Formats: sequence, C-alpha cells, structure tokens
Amino acid sequence: MKDHCGIFGIWGHTEASHLVYLGLHALQHRGQEAAGIVAGQGGGLRAHRGMGLVADVFDAAALASLPGDRAIGHVRYSTAGPSALGNAQPLLFNFSRGPVAVAHNGTLVNAGEIQARLEAKGSIFQTTSDTEVIGHLIAQEREGSLADRIARALAHVQGAYSLLFLSGDRMIGVRDPFGFRPLVLGKLREGYVLASESCALDLIDAEYLYEVEPGEMVVAGPDGLVRRRFAESPRGGRCVFEHVYFARPDTRLFGQDVHEVRKRLGRELAREAPASADVVVPVPDSGVPAAIGYAETLGVPFDMGLVRSHYVGRTFIEPAQSIRHFGVKVKLSAVRDSLRGRRVAVVDDSLVRGTTSRKIVAMIRAAGAAEVHLRIAAPPTRFPCRFGIDTPTRQELIASSHSIDEIARFITADSLGYLSLSGLFRALGRERADYCDACFSGDYPVALPEEEPRRLHVLGG
Repeated sequence: MKDHCGIFGIWGHTEASHLVYLGLHALQHRGQEAAGIVAGQGGGLRAHRGMGLVADVFDAAALASLPGDRAIGHVRYSTAGPSALGNAQPLLFNFSRGPVAVAHNGTLVNAGEIQARLEAKGSIFQTTSDTEVIGHLIAQEREGSLADRIARALAHVQGAYSLLFLSGDRMIGVRDPFGFRPLVLGKLREGYVLASESCALDLIDAEYLYEVEPGEMVVAGPDGLVRRRFAESPRGGRCVFEHVYFARPDTRLFGQDVHEVRKRLGRELAREAPASADVVVPVPDSGVPAAIGYAETLGVPFDMGLVRSHYVGRTFIEPAQSIRHFGVKVKLSAVRDSLRGRRVAVVDDSLVRGTTSRKIVAMIRAAGAAEVHLRIAAPPTRFPCRFGIDTPTRQELIASSHSIDEIARFITADSLGYLSLSGLFRALGRERADYCDACFSGDYPVALPEEEPRRLHVLGG
C-alpha cells in the first residue's frame, strides 16, 4: 500500500524554494510519482512541476526560476487513472483577487458529487484530481479574506485533507476536522514551516512547535502567525496506519515517536503471537523496529536475514518470465548464513494481498531455513482505505475472505500471527476513539458515497 502525498511549505525565508526542495526530499517516501513547488515573490506566484522523484524534477536552474521568500511543495502518489503531469501539484488557480496555489494530502470522498454539481453550473475542470474541486469552491466565495473563503469552501467537502495554500501575501495550513492526515508546524528564524512530518523540519533545522489540530487553520503572513478553528471535530480520525507503516521512523507523529511506537507494536505482538524460533528477521525497512521489539521480548537473537536494495525505482523493467519471483528478488535478497538450518520468525508491518509474503517465505526456505513463522505487527487488513491511501479493493485483500489458517497455507508459512486490534491500541497507549482504523475494522468515520466518484480517478493527495 502507498500513501498518496506529502506536503511542505515555508513562509519568510529568502531561500524558500531551496528549503522546500529539501523538505520534499525528506518526504519522498510519501510519494514518488511527481513533485512540484510553487514560490511567491511580491504578489506573483511561479510554479515548477514534473514527473518523477524530487531530485529528478528539480535542478539548480529550476530552483533559480522560483525566487521569493515563500513557497509550498508536494510529492504525490496517485491511485488509479492516468499518471499525468496535469495532476501534479501544487495546483495553481488564478482568481479575480490574485493567484492561489494549493497542495493536498488526503482524499475527498464526495468530490465526484461536488464536481457534477459544479459542472452543471458551468464549471470546467482541467485535471482529474479531487483537489481541483477545492479551487472551484473557493472561486465561488466572494466575501472576506482568503482564510474566510477557504473555511466556507471546506464546509462543503467531506473526507481527508491536510492542505497548504499560498497566495501573494499568505501561507495557510488546514487540517480536516477528523485529523486523518498529519500536519505539523515549525519555526525557522523569523519564518514558519508546515510539513506532513516532523522529519522534514529536522532536515532544515527548523524548530518543531506543534501538531496542527483537527479542524484548525494556521495563517502565516505579514502579521506573524494566526491560529483559528474553522470546524468542530466530531470524533478522532488520525490514521493508525501512519504509525504502522507510512511515516518515517524518525518522525514525531500524533504526539509520539514512530520508531518507539513500532518497537512497542513488536513487543505486544510477541506477547500475543510468540513463535518458537532461533532468530527474528525483519522484512526491511519498515518491519525493522517491530522485529527489534519482538526479538527483545522473546529473548531471541535479531538478525538482518533479508537485505533490501535501495536503488529500485518504480519504473524498473522486469523480464516477462525469465526469473521466477524476479520482482521480489530484485528488491529483497536472503542472507543464507543467517537463515540456513534455523527456525525463522519473520516480522513484517502488514500483509495485503499475500502474494509478496508468499514469495518472501519461499525465498527464506530456499536459503535453507528449517521453519518460517510469519508475524504481522498490525491486525489483518480487511477493508480498503478511502481517506488518502492507495489500497487494493476489498476483493483483493486476502484477509477479507480468508481465515488466518487459510492465509498461512497460501503463503506456505509454518505459522502466521497478527497483532490484535486491542493489542495495537495497547501498544499505542491511546484510546481507539482518537483514530481511524477502518482498514482493519471497517468502521469508517465519514459516511461514504454508494458509488465511486465518476471522473476524479486520480485523487489529490
């Protein structure tokens, strides 16, 4: 599963676009399909967007073309639909009061309905991104400041959104009333920084201030920073899968250090699903902290029995049938001396379709393991996410239609164990009501439309 997007913005620094470039590099794990930056100087905005990784999209000349003391940026990973430059963000709108750019992490579940209504009134859409809906809604608001118009526009949308807006004289950050996607505020000298994750603040030596609250808007401008609440929070909706997988381990997320949380997930998993093993091996990289906690709790040696290549891009071309399981082997390889003759407990963060896990188990057996016991540091993923994660359909999620024993037989493991939902929240040390766990439980905090959006195939963030 992939997270859709990462966003980063800075207000009040002479090298704004260069710092946004660095911030996006720190958030590259959140999206690898496209990247973009919009920078402001005076009352004007300039944009540069492209397909690919941040380092591929921007060079010295591109950054030099983005002068100014304010900028916002975006890295994206789309779901279905075309991979097109037109859907790369930030999107730039030319309103009667001047240009406004927007970068979005999340998914608007009622975007298709709103688009149909706007088109019936004459609106023309240029992209297949749900983010464009927000621009059209803002355009219809005539009164008040940009912050006022954004607040009224967002009253019409439902779903997940952490947003950055940039105008000629303001940078605005917004988080939806449920707080699905993360957004943090930092300070760099006299300027302010907004980012999806705190690790992006660390890279540019910005001071972490606080997490933007659900339903909160922060406005950075000539008068400094202003905080305002634009919507009430009906319940918590922080994405629990951010803790399990998406966020970088050096990030402070929802008030907790991700690396420590993942180790606690592994400790709880060891208590709930211990394995008779000679060695604990993580599926790198995201499975490493949980495997450390699992091994410590069981008193079993930890070893890197699988090695991950960090040089495989999304466009790697595989031969048709030349090597069986080639796709997994080019990303992961087994360390035979760590596995041969041993009972191996393999710890991973999730199991989605089961096909990759099946190949990993086969690889470990081929390296000479005596037994392979797979442990998952999260509950079974039974439902698709509709709030900003690229998830397979429910029919493709193996846990939605198979028991744990059936999944174990499919992946050919000697045993399979998951962390329970209650164990997940024991490890977090938080109340379940603070989070969205719909991918595990099917309990969606927002009512979903009966049908998928009819045209907005590539979701905003």
